[in-house]
Amino acid sequence: MKGGAKYISSNLFMVNEQKYFASTDGSYIDQDIHRIWPTFTLTKTDSASGKFETRNALSAPMGMGFEYLKPKDEEKIKGGPVTMYKKRYDMLEDVREAAVHVNEKLKAKPIAPGKYDLVLDPSHLFLTIHESVGHPTELDRVLGYEANYAGTSFLTLDKWESKKFNFGSKEVNIIGDKLEPGSLGAVGYDDEGVKCGKWDIIKDGILVNYQTIRDQAHILGLKESQGCCYADSWDSIQFQRMPNVSLAPGNTALSAADMVKNVEKGIYMFGRNSYSIDQQRYNFQFSAQLAYEIKEGKIVGMLKDAAYQANTQEFWNSCVQRCDKNDYRLGGTFSDGKGQPGQVSAVSHGSATTRFNGVNVINTGRKLG
Repeated sequence: MKGGAKYISSNLFMVNEQKYFASTDGSYIDQDIHRIWPTFTLTKTDSASGKFETRNALSAPMGMGFEYLKPKDEEKIKGGPVTMYKKRYDMLEDVREAAVHVNEKLKAKPIAPGKYDLVLDPSHLFLTIHESVGHPTELDRVLGYEANYAGTSFLTLDKWESKKFNFGSKEVNIIGDKLEPGSLGAVGYDDEGVKCGKWDIIKDGILVNYQTIRDQAHILGLKESQGCCYADSWDSIQFQRMPNVSLAPGNTALSAADMVKNVEKGIYMFGRNSYSIDQQRYNFQFSAQLAYEIKEGKIVGMLKDAAYQANTQEFWNSCVQRCDKNDYRLGGTFSDGKGQPGQVSAVSHGSATTRFNGVNVINTGRKLG
């Protein structure tokens, strides 16, 4: 392979879920749901040192079929260090770029720990949204009904009842959505026969809602469920599962390239990598597939061993800027686990490229040189 990669492994996950629901309330619902996730891992070894680096695909699992693998040039976002894709994906182009990136990673300098402004691409930010916003706003975790599998939540009811709990800055508008076209969580009706919709979870930085099913809605004074009930099989018990949970894009015209121009000392991150978060979804650490140093408004090279640490409230209050809807993209997970016995569901998280100021960054390597 051009670029000298030694190994590549690839997978194509596809699901066609055909579901018929009938209830004593008079519902008769037939749904046909498709999901796809093409992915790969590319590895290069340095023969002199024996060190190796990898780069995973920057694809997003989507609520689509094979049409996802038919890329359209107008849906590609170019101009930065990485080509990104909106609603279609060019796997071959991503592989070619990955071969270049692993060479850069082998030569990249280690990060110097300290405070940085972070520019987070949606291919990375989706996982931070999933873990620090999606899970703690599940009402069953808030109430303690779910605890053994990945913990409870710091977003207790008293914070919601105050109507003024400062979850994040005014730039933070988080939406629960079961209808977004192309998303993994898009369905017409949930597994209690409830018609699905869209609602605010965080509004201008304030916690205003959670995620509910029928037997929880009354706790929040809602007239009806938000349609968040799901079972992964006919023989599994349906229970509360996460909808698409997304960060709304900014209202002012802004590209990622323009955002970078205003950063004096920062890091630009792409792709999901290792992470950890505590049992109340509060203290966390995230790293990325690719990290680039920003100096005085310019991308000056790749970095390695970079991860950021924060608590959820501190991190989302450091959010200062969002790119506009032209940069908005979906990420997501094909197999989000929950419950005992365990079940999996698929869920998307959308955002545009977003800036967070003054975030603590650490070096995860064994040494700085």
